Amino acid sequence: MTLLGRRIAILAGAAVLLIGLVALFVTERKDTAPAGPAPPPAEAGPPAPTTEEITIQKGQTISDILAGYRFSTEEIHRLIQQVKPLFKLDKIVAGRRLRLTLDGGGNVRAIEYLIDEKSYLVVAREGSDFKAEKKSYAFETKLAYIWGMIEDNPINAVSRRGENDALTIRMTDLFAWDIDFYTELRRGDAFRMVYEKKYLEGKFYRYGEILAAEFICQNKAYEAFRFEYPGTKKADYFDLEGKSVRKEFLRSPLPYGAPITSRFSYNRLHPIRKIYTAHYGIDYGAPVGMPVHATADGVVVSAGLNGAAGNMVHLKHKNGYETMYLHLARIFVKARDQVAGGKIIGTVGNSGESTGPHLDYRVKQGGSYVNPLSWKFLPAEPLRAEFKEEFKKRVEVGRLMLDAPLVLRRILSR
Repeated sequence: MTLLGRRIAILAGAAVLLIGLVALFVTERKDTAPAGPAPPPAEAGPPAPTTEEITIQKGQTISDILAGYRFSTEEIHRLIQQVKPLFKLDKIVAGRRLRLTLDGGGNVRAIEYLIDEKSYLVVAREGSDFKAEKKSYAFETKLAYIWGMIEDNPINAVSRRGENDALTIRMTDLFAWDIDFYTELRRGDAFRMVYEKKYLEGKFYRYGEILAAEFICQNKAYEAFRFEYPGTKKADYFDLEGKSVRKEFLRSPLPYGAPITSRFSYNRLHPIRKIYTAHYGIDYGAPVGMPVHATADGVVVSAGLNGAAGNMVHLKHKNGYETMYLHLARIFVKARDQVAGGKIIGTVGNSGESTGPHLDYRVKQGGSYVNPLSWKFLPAEPLRAEFKEEFKKRVEVGRLMLDAPLVLRRILSR
């Protein structure tokens, strides 16, 4: 077989493989009807219905909108009351979409309202009454692949590949348990992912799940494979050995982008008191207003003004851990609240004894302060033993999906 023939055979095999991978991972499909013969020319009749799409403005009500479409006050009241068991139209949200279908005479025959990213409301006029129905969007799911290298920060690395910040956040959230994106990233670090993109009416709408991912930080590879437990909707990410990618604690309480300005120390010159004393936390030089995340599931011990610490949140976690978040501008939790790891509990500020906007983050274990950057936190619950064989098959597929585009690139470049 000639070199060209071998390339064609390899490409054909790779194409068949990728098609099979798509069938395995993607369950949502967009139904399309088969094309039929062209319809005969339509006879002249009344004007065809038209649609008008409105973005709801701040302070605007359904009454305000419909009053401009020949709805009487009585009709609007009847509409709201008849739809109320399914959805409260008097609670429409600014920024959401409202689509009106008009007949040839300009009368509203149907109303569609975007409830959330998964469903919408359809209201049809039937005589003098209105019939409402809640429907789900028919998303089309496509698999996508991205790879890139870090030159300055993850946002720019992903942007250079044509994707937006939402994908960057998903990627950094996935690996934030192992990688501190403030202190550990280096120029030349690399990443690659296979993920879903959701389309609605042919236009990109949002990102779906990340199916397989790898991030190489300082020459160490971190891998994550999504596994959904059969018969349930519960899913998690695991490494090659079935250990959870999640750990007891996130590596940092802030989204990436804030430098460390002061580290854990038993003998640091206090910037205000000008004396040497212990500094039991990590200071992040972040701007006022940056969101602060709880680094693990826990219960709020206290939340409020606390002397030199300024506005502070104190959380208690399992296994004898406690975390503290100092010098906040705003606090979004109160004592005895249950919070999940990753939840926003406040924003960076400059309260208390502080020389500038920053977050002082502290961790205790068994009543003693520990260095959050060097402490070894344990992984979360590993993959259940009865699913290890099924998981191995998914890992094999996931690795092929990650490798295939690079293999094809090498073949084509020969």
